[in-house]
Amino acid sequence: MGEKNQGVRGRFAPTPSGRMHLGNAFAALVAWLSARAAGGEMVLRIEDLDPRAANRERAEALIEDLRWLGLDWDEGPYWQSERGEAYADAIARLDAAGLTYPCFCSRAELHAASAPHASDGTPIYAGTCRGLSADEVARRTAQRPPATRLRVPNAADPAGTIEFLDLRYGTNREVLASECGDFLVRRSDGVVAYQLAVVVDDALMGVTQVVRGRDLLGSCARQIYLAGLLGFDAPQYGHVPLLVAPDGRRLAKREKDLDLGALRERGVSAERVVGTLAAAAGLAEPGCEATPTELVSAFSWSRLWREDIVVNEALLAALTKPRT
Repeated sequence: MGEKNQGVRGRFAPTPSGRMHLGNAFAALVAWLSARAAGGEMVLRIEDLDPRAANRERAEALIEDLRWLGLDWDEGPYWQSERGEAYADAIARLDAAGLTYPCFCSRAELHAASAPHASDGTPIYAGTCRGLSADEVARRTAQRPPATRLRVPNAADPAGTIEFLDLRYGTNREVLASECGDFLVRRSDGVVAYQLAVVVDDALMGVTQVVRGRDLLGSCARQIYLAGLLGFDAPQYGHVPLLVAPDGRRLAKREKDLDLGALRERGVSAERVVGTLAAAAGLAEPGCEATPTELVSAFSWSRLWREDIVVNEALLAALTKPRT
């Protein structure tokens, strides 16, 4: 698949944990506009790897929401739940290189540790299980299955300092050892960790540009480092502002009145949703109603606001006002 890519190749990668809400729709819209404005392609991948989120019916609803918005794709859908062999191969390669080790720390133990948290809320791992002897690993494995962690270089090693240029948030630099620590590539229940799965999928699907919410900006350094270990080229990253409630809370799928299913039931058109989101982000004029295709020619990352978008009464009124 990667051989087909001659330019920008973006992707949609929704998780079927609930109906698509306005924040999901906004990130998908910008991803699509960025790829199409460059004459590029889009891939659809359903991130249903976690059994707790896997739901084929909800996934089909997400796919329908994308189509309703006017967002199309050139390849897919791919389903992470069907790609276990690719992930197992990647972990085997890391194991063979001596880059991983078993970790027996429980979630409670990790959160109770004194280490601070990474920008995405993940506890910075203190290396508790890094130096366990073979005998101790065998003893603990007999009691409970371990997770698998990836070793990162110490803070003094330049290989552990990752710097990249984000399309909207500029230069970012992270020292892995001090800002995330050794991170998971497989959970103790056998489910492959998000960081590894997306790196493998993006590489094997030829994705060259990843556009997503800025809450995932902190994941980039880990993913770039992991891509390098596996011999992959890291994609270009572009993060977008989040849609937040007036009190600053990020919009979530539990807020059912703002998901696309509820808005469609209220008679809100796809053009109204697309235009309102684009205008709120600085990509269109206020009051705009448009299809994604109509916004392609004017799209520019420099026009996109950096600040989070507050879903306040004015935005909701623009979204739901009756047609005149």
